[in-house]
Amino acid sequence: MLHLGSMLALADRAPGLGVIMGAPDAAGAYPVLVLKKADAHTPVEERLTPQDGLPGQDHMRVDAYACCRLSAAEAEDAAREGKGVLPAQAMDKIFRILGRSAARGAFEAVHRPRPFVPGVSPVPVSGKCWGPEEMESLTDAALDFWLTTGRFNEAFESAFARVLGRKHALTVNSGSSANLVAMTALCSPRLGQRRLRPGDEVITVAAGFPTTVAPIVQNGLVPVFVDVTPPTYNALPERLSEAVGPRTRAIFMAHTLGNPFDIDAVQAIARAHDLWFIEDACDALGSRYTPRGGASRMCGSFGHLATFSFYPAHHITMGEGGAVVCDDPQLYRIALSLRDWGRDCWCAPGRDDSCKRRYEWNFPLLPQGYDHKYVYSHLGYNLKITDMQAAVGLRQLERLDGFVRARQRNFACLHAALSPLDGQELTLPQATPGGDPAWFGFLLTLAPQVDRTALLRRLNAKNIGTRLLFAGNMLRQPCFEGVRCRQAGDLTGTDLILRQTFWLGCYPGLGQAQMEYMADVLLKYFHKG
Repeated sequence: MLHLGSMLALADRAPGLGVIMGAPDAAGAYPVLVLKKADAHTPVEERLTPQDGLPGQDHMRVDAYACCRLSAAEAEDAAREGKGVLPAQAMDKIFRILGRSAARGAFEAVHRPRPFVPGVSPVPVSGKCWGPEEMESLTDAALDFWLTTGRFNEAFESAFARVLGRKHALTVNSGSSANLVAMTALCSPRLGQRRLRPGDEVITVAAGFPTTVAPIVQNGLVPVFVDVTPPTYNALPERLSEAVGPRTRAIFMAHTLGNPFDIDAVQAIARAHDLWFIEDACDALGSRYTPRGGASRMCGSFGHLATFSFYPAHHITMGEGGAVVCDDPQLYRIALSLRDWGRDCWCAPGRDDSCKRRYEWNFPLLPQGYDHKYVYSHLGYNLKITDMQAAVGLRQLERLDGFVRARQRNFACLHAALSPLDGQELTLPQATPGGDPAWFGFLLTLAPQVDRTALLRRLNAKNIGTRLLFAGNMLRQPCFEGVRCRQAGDLTGTDLILRQTFWLGCYPGLGQAQMEYMADVLLKYFHKG
């Protein structure tokens, strides 16, 4: 039997206050907390005061916690001394302090990165980078047990919009869902004559991730493919201009692996032909572009709509997650409706009747005063994230600037080391003029005589991760057979990428040692090391 006195002894043998936090469980064990005087090193958020329901004590800190079996006499003594059951508010705060402490301990003991050993340690192309702060925030959200979208998500959406300089940000459960919501929003009847209709064309590229193209097809629209070429891997402006036809209504392209495409050219074409412009910035959070005669801005701040991904491979992560951003309040309302089941109501979950008109709306085919919560203006989805994801995202967003610097530093290191191979065995990547990329990866295109598969096998044997440029050429993928589309000119560069291009990692979890190791393996493979 562990007594209250034994619990106090756990507190480094220093004077402490033992507090019974609640009634005994079925086995007769009481939750007991040991508190000690707070000192100058105790963070403010981890201090307990009489306002928290403590029995007549000054600032205290949590020192130990356990479920103890107490005798009836000990329980009665504790109650007489004011050490009885604490109010729920105090217990909530205490368990949050304990949760954050456990999260910090778990990170240090289990998750802290290990030293790199060349040839032994893996060198992945991407991965999540996090610290104890993310685990603490995740624990805090878990203790809310709200589970769906809530206070952390509201804070993240506001912070994300602020970082990008946009008026609205809407989280969704993936970057692919963000693309689906953005493209589908432009097909909304709410846009009147400006809406996209089946058969309308959308200019895009075939070399990229399939879920940029998929929403175009899924909405009955026709993708128009233009070529991309190394070393920027983005579409040439003249190709974009030539792709415009009588039914072209939108441009929807990704900034390839974080390298901004020519936004000046895209915006000029969009304005000249009254086209919608969507930026797929899923791989480009933190990348910047300086328009001619303008100031540098973040990618994702230029299009009518822009999309982002927070998958673990991306610039910040929530595990799963994504976002749609815009400035137009009408587009935001449409995107919100599509994300939230297609409903007409915009009340947040758990906040019914925030418009104060819940039973006062009238729709032609519905009974007068039909509950607005169950009026649907779109054929939508449920694509929300959980508050636990948003809690992680908030802490990740604080690290974005450091993540961008690390990616750029790694890219520069690898670029310099591999320069002896440039123009001979391979082509090194280059930023688009005006672009300042937060590189998602390090793209390499091999010379025609180099066997890509043989090289990738060699890198794999050396524990170096590689990836292809996703679909390579979307038109050659099995899923695209029979899909209606238009090809604007040849796709020579795209087919070269399909056959000879791959990429290496430069994400913040890697450092100079990994960059030098990858360069050394490649140089030796080509007999330059």
